[in-house]
Amino acid sequence: MKKIGIIGLGIMGGGIARNFIKKGYTTYVWNRTGNVSKTYKGAIVCSSPKDVAKNTDIIFEVTANDRSSKSVWLGKKGIMSVADQQKIYITCATLSIAWVDTLINTCREKKLIFFDMAMTGGRIGAETGKLTLLSGGDGRILEKIKPVLSCIAANIVRFGECGQGMRYKLILNYVQSMHIAVFGQAIKIARSLDMDIEKVADTLCERPGGVMTNMAWRDYQNKPDPINFSIDWIYKDLSYFRKMAGETDIKFLNTIRSMYRKMIKNGKGKKDWTYINQIDSIN
Repeated sequence: MKKIGIIGLGIMGGGIARNFIKKGYTTYVWNRTGNVSKTYKGAIVCSSPKDVAKNTDIIFEVTANDRSSKSVWLGKKGIMSVADQQKIYITCATLSIAWVDTLINTCREKKLIFFDMAMTGGRIGAETGKLTLLSGGDGRILEKIKPVLSCIAANIVRFGECGQGMRYKLILNYVQSMHIAVFGQAIKIARSLDMDIEKVADTLCERPGGVMTNMAWRDYQNKPDPINFSIDWIYKDLSYFRKMAGETDIKFLNTIRSMYRKMIKNGKGKKDWTYINQIDSIN
């Protein structure tokens, strides 16, 4: 049985750690807040990312943003301080393309096996082991480790070489954030016309339908507790997408970012990203 390392035990990292433990893998964990690590019964708690990387075969980094990711990879007690060409290194965090490409080049120089493998499926997907992994990296090696990845994912999509999975994840989050916000605006209009909101929303779930419409309606009716994905996080991802898009004129992006930015300024950053559709948040 391979030894698994999980660095970062937030909503997503915590979920995949519990699934590896449940499946019988020897699982080493580290989290910036040490008290969180101690709640993972069956895991081996480490004192640093270095200790996780030193003792495991496949290392998953699942931290919050570029800053935390750089710290756990390049810090004095970071992953790279014990780099080993026999191990497999994976970032599952959603990060900027500039940092991911830097990380890819660093791993390439050291001849390390590296995948960018962003996750989608939210808290429920992480807890149930039914995530979709959006991968960039060597296709042959990816096939070999699929049995391990199947412990946390129902679907694995390879978009090409290293970096392509992360690029897709930023595009995906852009489209999803627009869908959620547009749903909220549609409900606002329907309410102003004295329509049956439940009937309008239920029918929108059929046409246009899809995962995002259903999630937007579900979380409009019942605020998720705990949250699936915060306003702070989607704003961070949209900012990374803005940088990735370069000079492309994306008016819709500017609109949605300003909506989320306003909510953060109003102290709503820790709310679920679907909170943008709640009656008291729609302008």
